[in-house]
Amino acid sequence: MADKGSLTRFAWLSIAAAVGTMTLKFIAYLLTGSVGLLSDALESIVNLVAAVVALVVLHIAAKPPDDEHAYGHAKAEYFSAGVEGTLILVAAASIAWAALGRLLHPQELDNVGVGLLVSMVAAAVNGAVALVLLRNGRRYRSITLEADGKHLMTDVWTSGGVLIAVLVVQLTGWLRLDPLIAFVVAGNIVWAGTHLLRRSTRGLMDVGLPAEQRAAIEAVLERYTSFSVQFHALRTREAGRRAFMSVHVLVPGVETVQRAHDLVERVEADLRAAVPDITVVTHIEPLEDPRSFADEGLDRRALPPFVARPPRPGG
Repeated sequence: MADKGSLTRFAWLSIAAAVGTMTLKFIAYLLTGSVGLLSDALESIVNLVAAVVALVVLHIAAKPPDDEHAYGHAKAEYFSAGVEGTLILVAAASIAWAALGRLLHPQELDNVGVGLLVSMVAAAVNGAVALVLLRNGRRYRSITLEADGKHLMTDVWTSGGVLIAVLVVQLTGWLRLDPLIAFVVAGNIVWAGTHLLRRSTRGLMDVGLPAEQRAAIEAVLERYTSFSVQFHALRTREAGRRAFMSVHVLVPGVETVQRAHDLVERVEADLRAAVPDITVVTHIEPLEDPRSFADEGLDRRALPPFVARPPRPGG
């Protein structure tokens, strides 16, 4: 699997696409005077800023763990999604403001044919880049690439709606349809921005792994569960492409350290095979000790002070 640093090539692709499509869309707006096309162009500015943020974040996320970040830097990706979501909401407000003025003061459109053609080329470029980002975001489990790809795909659908609306305005002469479609565009990208902000917040709050990954983990543990081996206190979280889990392994108290260690080594190997990029922490406990069942929750229940057992004769 490619390392995070290699993913920056997709961020550069997104930047190039954003610059190109932003230029084309502003040309389309200047040719036609359509506030709908202006709203589409303003969203492309957000695409460019988001792509630059993604590039910076992917560089940060690629850094190895250090003394201050023992779990790595993968969570930086959630900041990228949060910034992009915020920028989308700002763009929505700008679009709505521009549309309000045009709704109150309708204006004839010019050079509609050429403007629509230019905008169609921009939408096609965005669509191709969005597919690349989405495919590789899923492949490398990068929330940054997925967020950028989903945003661009939203932009493609937005552009399609704007193009149809401008064409209808030209055919019917209903000038107020142009700003009305701009309001629809604003509402659409508000939804996209809210979704990204929600996903960013969930990641920063250490949300558990998705249901399918959790099921894969539980399936592995189930294969090893028996009368003499049990598991509890399973906790999971995700950080960008990284997955983390901890679990307590209960074995008979008479079991040797070596045999218990061999068991958890097999369990951890199977878990890593079932869930890519997962870091597993296990804690071995004796089945017969009541204290083994006092720490299933995040905060251990209060127990009497620990008293060491006397060593066995000859032990």
